[in-house]
Amino acid sequence: MKTQVRTSRKMVHWKKFTLVLALMLPGLLISKAFAQRTPWVSPKIAQDAKNPFAGDRSVLAEGKTLYTTNCAPCHGNKGKGDGPAAQALNPKPADHTSASVQSETDGSLFWKLSEGRNPMPGYKTILTERQRWELITYIRTLAKSPAAK
Repeated sequence: MKTQVRTSRKMVHWKKFTLVLALMLPGLLISKAFAQRTPWVSPKIAQDAKNPFAGDRSVLAEGKTLYTTNCAPCHGNKGKGDGPAAQALNPKPADHTSASVQSETDGSLFWKLSEGRNPMPGYKTILTERQRWELITYIRTLAKSPAAK
């Protein structure tokens, strides 16, 4: 009889746990999906910022080095968002070769690189202003490279 009572209690606890989980899970999934679809929009003042190195090919070597070290683990060497760490990240890293990224202003990309958004860190305190602009200049070359397509 005692075994039957214990089994009944375990079933009641299991059913309660299952019910609570079933009620919470959709809410968690919906809120996470909503957060990931929230557009990442930079402030207007940032969008208007001008890249002092735009078109300056002399900064591309340094930009590529910075990209390989800081961005490629997630965004991939060719910028497609397929780096070795990308599979573990949610949301997935942006494809820097995509029209959506390439159509953003340099100032907008600079702001996003500086501020970061989970899971991407902000680089404002990690890289100098010059280094961040060099990265933006390099990112601009990714869509134009035949190897990136």
